[in-house]
Amino acid sequence: MRRAGGPAAVRHLPGLLLALAVVLGFAMPNTALAQGEVRKSFDDWQLRCETPAGAKAEQCALVQYVAAEDRPNLTLVVIVLKTADNRGYLLRVVAPLGVLLPSGLGLKIDNNDIGRAGFVRCLTTGCVAEVVMDDGLLRTFKAGKQATFIVFQTPEEGVGIPLSLKGFDTGFESMK
Repeated sequence: MRRAGGPAAVRHLPGLLLALAVVLGFAMPNTALAQGEVRKSFDDWQLRCETPAGAKAEQCALVQYVAAEDRPNLTLVVIVLKTADNRGYLLRVVAPLGVLLPSGLGLKIDNNDIGRAGFVRCLTTGCVAEVVMDDGLLRTFKAGKQATFIVFQTPEEGVGIPLSLKGFDTGFESMK
C-alpha cells in the first residue's frame, strides 16, 4: 500500500476530485465543478477551501487521498471538515463503488481498533461513510502516526489502506 501520488493515482485523480466536490457540496448545477483550492499543505494533508454557490462563507476541509498499491481501483478520499452548525467536525471517507456496504468502513489507529462506520450513501463517484469526530477521536488522530481504513469487497476480505497522520495536528489547528 502507498500514499496516492504515483501514475495510478494521477489516473484516478479526476474521479477523486469529483468525489471530493460532491461530498463537500461544492457541485454547482449545470456548471463546472469547483474543486477547491489547495490553501496549504501540512505534510501528508492538504487544506482545501471553496465558497459553494449560495453560501455566505468559505468552507475548508483537511483532505488526503490514498490508494491501495496492489489494487489501483481501491482509492479513498479522507476528508475532515466542520459540521454545518460549526460546533464540531466530521470525518468523511469516500470509498469506490463496489465496496461491501453492510460491513461498513473499519478504522484502526496505530494498530488500535477504533471501530466501524456505516456507509450513509453512494453517489456515482463512490460511497460515503461519515462520523462526527468526538474529542476522543480527535485526540487519537492528533497523537497517532498511522491510521488504517479497512474496506470490504467480500464478507471474507477486508483490505487495509494506510493513511499517514503526519501533519494532521497542525492542519487541524489551522481549520479552527
